Amino acid sequence: MSFRLRAARADDLEHLYEMAKLTGGGFTNLPADRKALTAKLGRAESAFARQEDSVEDEQFVLVLENAETGAVRGTCQLMSKVGEQWPFYSYRLNTLTQHSKELDRTVRAELLSLVTDLEGSSEVGGLFLHPNERAGGLGLLLARSRYLFVAMHRARFADRILAELRGIIDERGGSPFWDGVAGRFFGMTFQEADYFNAINGNQFIADLMPKHPVYVAMLGKSAREAIGVPHPSGRAAMRMLENENFEAEGYVDIFDGGPTMTARTDNVKSIAEARECRVASTSLEGGEKALLATGKLAGFRASYGKRELHEDGSMALDAQAAELLGVGEGDTVWSVAR
Repeated sequence: MSFRLRAARADDLEHLYEMAKLTGGGFTNLPADRKALTAKLGRAESAFARQEDSVEDEQFVLVLENAETGAVRGTCQLMSKVGEQWPFYSYRLNTLTQHSKELDRTVRAELLSLVTDLEGSSEVGGLFLHPNERAGGLGLLLARSRYLFVAMHRARFADRILAELRGIIDERGGSPFWDGVAGRFFGMTFQEADYFNAINGNQFIADLMPKHPVYVAMLGKSAREAIGVPHPSGRAAMRMLENENFEAEGYVDIFDGGPTMTARTDNVKSIAEARECRVASTSLEGGEKALLATGKLAGFRASYGKRELHEDGSMALDAQAAELLGVGEGDTVWSVAR
């Protein structure tokens, strides 16, 4: 396989723009807007350039590159500390239990409460793979490479990490959840609100959204059924997150009602199991399949390959992976089993 992950550069703008036009809406981290994407790449460049090991409000953008052609066919992002530029809002789904002694009746009502519980967390997001490349495990490469990046730069990320999954979007590109909840207060379609959020942030939600809890029973059926449900295209991503020890803890997106998954950063499987080893050989022919990464910050590269771990802490790699990563004997490579 000739694909590898690398840090995004300013000259990746057109590649990202063309992919953004294919997302179909509800994809805030990859807006089809050149100005917004240019700003995102500028933030990423600053984040890759900063050398201090501390948790700051930064955004890292990675791209999936065909090493043979140079074509960019996917992207993913990491946000090291959300809720700094503007509040990070979520709805929290909880239950209120009330009892009437006179009626001898107990009533349990589900509520959606607007919260900022997840502020200060790190976030993995912005994962998009070109439709023509959705085979051969490239989506998994995109997703899990982010965790190796975190493991390799652990001091730059918070102790809790989250992932937002896109919610239900109908055939018109609208959101039943938005129409049933927030859309009633804003006079904006989901597409308008989603685009505004991608460009300007969601402070307008705080400015105009009622702060009182929303009783789920008072919503229409389509809005109720969308709460905490991922878009059909995101079901595989949800399974991958669960395999990495992320959990759904009742947080949902304020726009489309999609689930927000959370985990303790050090409990994420690919982070906990990542190993740093010195390369002893680059001519391995057997070995186990693995995800491999090397390089610091802007020099980060990741790919699939094969590894053989040695008792002395070194490892052997196959030749193709070594070439994709640009490493040789004596270099350092991080890895996790595929």
